[in-house]
Amino acid sequence: MVRVKKGKSARKHRKHVLKYTKGFRWGRKSKYKLAKDAVKHAWKWSFRDRKNKKRVFRRLWQTYINAACRKQGISYSRFINGLKKNKIILDRKILAQLSQEKPEVLEKIIEMVKK
Repeated sequence: MVRVKKGKSARKHRKHVLKYTKGFRWGRKSKYKLAKDAVKHAWKWSFRDRKNKKRVFRRLWQTYINAACRKQGISYSRFINGLKKNKIILDRKILAQLSQEKPEVLEKIIEMVKK
């Protein structure tokens, strides 16, 4: 029986893994055995942090909105509750952008909620 060494396909598989290790430090960017493990761990953390990123940004937006609301004399929770009661549908990202870029528009929204 003829021996099969998988030359082309094995090289292709290794190159595919090494493509993702660009920028890694030490031997993890060039040695397949180390690179394979490094990529596996990197993908695990990147999957987790894509979820965490959404959580972190939501907290940041809430902080921006709260700061703008406090200047107008209303708490964040009362402001969000007022938005829901008045059926004003704006998400936290947009409200945070308004507080940064156009605070006068957000002031008018807060005044509507206060009534």
